[in-house]
Formats: sequence, structure tokens, C-alpha cells
Amino acid sequence: MTSTQSLFPETYESSRERFRGYLSTIKKMWNKAELHQHVMSFDNELSIDWIYSEATEKNERILVFTTGEHGVEGYVGSAMMHMFIENHMPKLDPRTTGILLVHAINPWGMKNHRRGNKDNIDLNRTFMLDPQFDPSFNPAYDKLDAFLNPKGTLTSIFYNNLTYLFRLGWHITTMGTRDFRLALLLGQYRNQQGLYYGGKEMPEETRVIMDLYKTALRDYEQILHLDMHTGYGPRYQMSLVNSALDKGSSDYFEKRFNYPLVVAATADEFYAIRGDMIDYIYGLQQRDFPNKRLFATSFEFGTLGDTYYGLFQSPRVMVHENRAYWHGAVNENVRAEAKRGFEELFNPSASNWKEKAVKDAEQAFKGILKAEGYI
Repeated sequence: MTSTQSLFPETYESSRERFRGYLSTIKKMWNKAELHQHVMSFDNELSIDWIYSEATEKNERILVFTTGEHGVEGYVGSAMMHMFIENHMPKLDPRTTGILLVHAINPWGMKNHRRGNKDNIDLNRTFMLDPQFDPSFNPAYDKLDAFLNPKGTLTSIFYNNLTYLFRLGWHITTMGTRDFRLALLLGQYRNQQGLYYGGKEMPEETRVIMDLYKTALRDYEQILHLDMHTGYGPRYQMSLVNSALDKGSSDYFEKRFNYPLVVAATADEFYAIRGDMIDYIYGLQQRDFPNKRLFATSFEFGTLGDTYYGLFQSPRVMVHENRAYWHGAVNENVRAEAKRGFEELFNPSASNWKEKAVKDAEQAFKGILKAEGYI
């Protein structure tokens, strides 16, 4: 049994090497399994890697497991992938079940410990059935732009925290908490250096993953998709975040999976997103493959908590990191402090956090695999 600490890799390269090493183990169950790589066009040292195999006898169902859509979140995702392969994959039936395991959808972001890709694009704002990278989308974001994306060198973290809290209070007072969060998180397509930027056209990474989803929906009658994320939600209780397009209620899924926290990706239960990857696979299924059975969800491992402190400290950390990245910091200590806070938001170092995250994932894996008929 692998120790909890060793589940979590320290570098993109070590995580990718470990993932590629899974092939020999997987081939013992799926003799058709192959390792595939999409080398990024801008850097041949970076790649999206996946292991795919059809069922050995009949393609009835497939399990899809994805990590690293938000690059820095790939470290926790890699840990959960390893745990799944070690503890749960052996229980699947390779005769009727195919597998598609994807490592680091956003390899540049994972290597460089950033959330977006090399063009600062948040890939989870780019998955659209009818792609429209409309720069006028989400006009309410303009009210927050100067607050979220301040220009100029990052000076004292303490001073900038005070400024942030003062301006945060003003925006919440004028907009209301719900509208503030909606404008913040929905996505925007005009400020190329801003938070939650969705780009001007379909990114290379998104196209690769879209093609994989189309193959899974085309070739199998049942699709189960598990995607790994970190950042939002209670610190010590992983949330299952379902698509707003899934017709089942959160209460229904909590009972079905015997899991205590399920939410929908809506403004009321979690937060709304345009271009969400899980919404995309649901939309694709409903439009082109209506007779296929699909369940897709995100494992969201919260880090700062879901109190008002956590909800509004998360963007603060992102604001400081993004400002230092684009405009620099007054010295290396300030830069390091900004980066350290950002890393803790998406890849916490605390051993008790890691242990609880693993425990929650174990419970969710068991509940979902059983309810969906995979074990």
C-alpha cells in the first residue's frame, strides 16, 4: 500500500513518468491498452498523456478519468489517479469495460504551477458545443476588472491584503454576494492577462480532450467520467460537483452514492461557469448521443473552506499571484509569498489535509463505481 505522502508528486515530470509507468500494470488486465501522447506544439518537452483500451470482449461501458485541467491542480489529481489505479481499477471487469485515463490536460500549467495554460487561458471556460469566444460576454466582469487584475508591481502582501479587503467590501455592497461571485467566476473573453480568461479561440488542449470524449461516447453504451479539481468547497470534505445539465438532484446523488456532499454547478449550489468541461460532455451526449448513458462529475477538494473567509480569500490569493506573474514583485520575498499562498490554495502541503482528501476520494470512488454498476 502506498503511503499518503508519496501519492502526491513534486514535479510535473515525475508525475508524468509515474503515469507512463502504469501501462505495464494495466496491460495485465487490458492487453489492448496503449499509451498515447499529444506533444504540445509550442514545447516538445510537454505532453498530454493518456492510456486507452477497449474492453477485451465487448464495449459496453468505459471509465474516463481526467486530471490537470487547471495545471497546478494536477498534483492532487495525480495522487487520486494513483490511488484509483492501485485500489479500484483491479475491481473493474475488462471484458466489458474500457478505460481512458488522462494525465495533465494542461501540462504547461502543471509544470509551471499555474492555473491557466501558457496563454493564461482557463481551459474550463473553453468547452463549448457552439464555440463563441465573445469578448462582450459577462459585462459585469468589467466592474471587477481593475479590482481583480491590478496593474503595477506587487508590493507588500500585507498592504495589498488591506486594499483587497476594502475594495472587496465595496464591490459586495454594491453588487451583492451572489452577483459578485457570478461575475467573478462565470468567465470572460477579453482581458488576456485577467483571471478566468477563456481566450479568443479553441485552445490546443481543449481540442485534444474533445476528440477523446467523442470517441468514448461513440464507442460505448455507458460512460462514467471522473474529473479531479481543487480549490473550492469545505477544507475537510471533498465535494462532488455535478453538471447543471444532469437532471438528478444533489440529494438524490448523495443517497445514491452514499456520499455526504454533492452539489450542482449552478449559481445557487456552487457557481456557474460558461465553457465547463463536464457541461460539454453532457451537452455532447444530449445532442449527438441521446441513447447513451452518462454520468460525469468533478471531485472538488476544498482548501481554504466554504466560509465567507474561504470564499473571498481564494480570489485574493489568485489576484496576488496573477499580478506578480504579469507585473513582477518588489522583491523575491514578496513574489515567493504570493506563490506560496497560491500553491496552498490548489496543492496544500498539510499532511492532515492530504489524508482526509484521500479518505473522501476513497468513499466517493466506492459509492460511484457501485451505483453505476462498474463493480
